[in-house]
Amino acid sequence: MPADATKQDVMAELSQVMDPELKRDVVTLNMVQRVDVRDGTATVEVKLPARLSKQREAMRAAIREAVGRTGLTPEVAMASSLSGGEEPASNGPAPAPALPGVRHVIAVGAGKGGVGKSTLALNLAVGLARLGRKSGVLDGDIYGPSIPTMLGTDRYQVRASGKTLIPFELHGVKAMTIGALVDDDKPLIWRGPMAHGAFQQLATQTDWGELDELVVDLPPGTGDVPLTLSQTLPLTGAVIVCTPQKVAQDDARRAIAMFRQLNVEVLGLVENMSFFVCDHGTEYDLFGRGGAELLASQEGIPFLGSLPIHPLLRVHADAGDPSANFDRDESLKASLEGICRTLMDQVAVVDLEGARAPTLTVR
Repeated sequence: MPADATKQDVMAELSQVMDPELKRDVVTLNMVQRVDVRDGTATVEVKLPARLSKQREAMRAAIREAVGRTGLTPEVAMASSLSGGEEPASNGPAPAPALPGVRHVIAVGAGKGGVGKSTLALNLAVGLARLGRKSGVLDGDIYGPSIPTMLGTDRYQVRASGKTLIPFELHGVKAMTIGALVDDDKPLIWRGPMAHGAFQQLATQTDWGELDELVVDLPPGTGDVPLTLSQTLPLTGAVIVCTPQKVAQDDARRAIAMFRQLNVEVLGLVENMSFFVCDHGTEYDLFGRGGAELLASQEGIPFLGSLPIHPLLRVHADAGDPSANFDRDESLKASLEGICRTLMDQVAVVDLEGARAPTLTVR
């Protein structure tokens, strides 16, 4: 291949380099962080998960060989598995407490409210369960808990064993929500310390048992509460929810920046309300389709998929029946399961044994 090869040529060759454990290529697994081609040299930055530390040099050699096939001179940098490749500040807070038996904790956040964050969080938990995972959902949106309605927990009383809360078990998932502990018609007017204390109790005093994934629905925005909650739990990573229009992208960009400052892995971005399909099968891009995918590309993070504006999502949420989203419409099921499977791929590249507690670095 000639030395005037392009970035696309380099990516094509890199797609032949396989993760020795997952047997999938480094491009699909989003290990390739940056490719810069200029003056006959291809500079490649690769994020290698800690679980592959023993194969580091072998992976570097395979990547150099792949780039070399384009005729370009390879320069390969191997970053750490944390977002941005930076080590957390040594003077950060104490390590986040582990949740016994919980393998992965996935935060679902958004730069603003009203983008479907809670809807996605719940359907991720249910979708993962239907794919054979042991999953749970923690309703951390303490100012506006909506999981009780969408999951149907509002029909049941919360139970406890001593000081330990017993999670609800509905639709294949374990769940706990602040909404089960307060009156429905009373607003939660809490200052920061009260809110943080309530969330920590919910998370650490619930008997989650053995879970593969615990999905946490964070409050919207990038203020004190979601920031502190992100530091309370040992997060595997975060999923950002965004709608297509630019104003939502701007808010999502700030959420991405928050998690990066906390050294929390950004597992990917989901575009909600991406399009609408009428009864005659015509698709309408009501909010400008594809904006979130473009943002993901610009930020160098995975795009997990898109969800349409679908009347059944609303109907089933109001009825407290999320399982119906996977049973009654094949296109909706395909969208949700596709997002869940792509998320599982991203979780697979994060080595929990090498992960560190989130810390905030101010520059």
